[in-house]
Amino acid sequence: MEKLKQHFLRASMLEKIIYINVAVFIIEALFFSFTRLYQSELNFIDQWFALSSSLDAYITKPWSIITYGFLHADFFHLLSNCIWLYIFGRLFSEYFTPKQLLNFYLLGTIFGGVFFMIAMNYFPAFNSINHLLVGASAGVSAIIIGTATYIPNYELKIPLINVFIKVWHLAAFFVLMDLISLAGSNGGGHFAHLGGALFGFLYVNQSSNKEIEFFSSFKKWFKRDKKNLKTVYKSDNPKPRRTDTNRKSDNQQRIDAILDKIGKSGYDALTKEEKDFLFKQGNPK
Repeated sequence: MEKLKQHFLRASMLEKIIYINVAVFIIEALFFSFTRLYQSELNFIDQWFALSSSLDAYITKPWSIITYGFLHADFFHLLSNCIWLYIFGRLFSEYFTPKQLLNFYLLGTIFGGVFFMIAMNYFPAFNSINHLLVGASAGVSAIIIGTATYIPNYELKIPLINVFIKVWHLAAFFVLMDLISLAGSNGGGHFAHLGGALFGFLYVNQSSNKEIEFFSSFKKWFKRDKKNLKTVYKSDNPKPRRTDTNRKSDNQQRIDAILDKIGKSGYDALTKEEKDFLFKQGNPK
């Protein structure tokens, strides 16, 4: 048990989220086995931690707006969410911080829960029945759409068939499938997916106007202190020659352009010349 604890503490934020989902599923499965012996349709965990479409039930269990995001209906539900969380979570982590990954997961879950309750109580097709929502899909959708919004042209390699697909194409496919399935048997779940997706899009879209924290800090690392630079003029020529300040300005413009390219298409999209230039600026002699 101590080894498991240490392994969990050393794990990345992405791994911790996956581990928690798996652990909760195992606990939930054990409770379900016992409750079925009493012919109960719901186990204790679902009754107290799944999100109900009933507003009255939600008031008595306000924590369920988050806890439902760690419950799953069955093994394949868990497996599917963990696979997509791992694929896009790793890509997300290349451009955002671990704290932002957790925020996307939790806030995407909350947005999904809100969308679920609104839809279940507004549309006549749903509001005659009390529904329960479980699954990490809303949080995962926030991470998928957030990643696709930030680096839309980044290409993911599809295993086995060796095909590359842009992340925005994959994200658009997921959203389209959710829209098509809104009136289906799991309509509430698809509304939750769209709620999480909307959060991911809005967060990154709004942040892009202010610069994502990671690249803002990265640019500061390259900047030089202007106090040590001097402007020098030739005495026999009224026009100033190209000075250290001029060169710094040009270099900074090129650095900004390269960082913008990384943000849109990933580091691998840079040419060898751009990579060498960036490395030299970050490691001046």
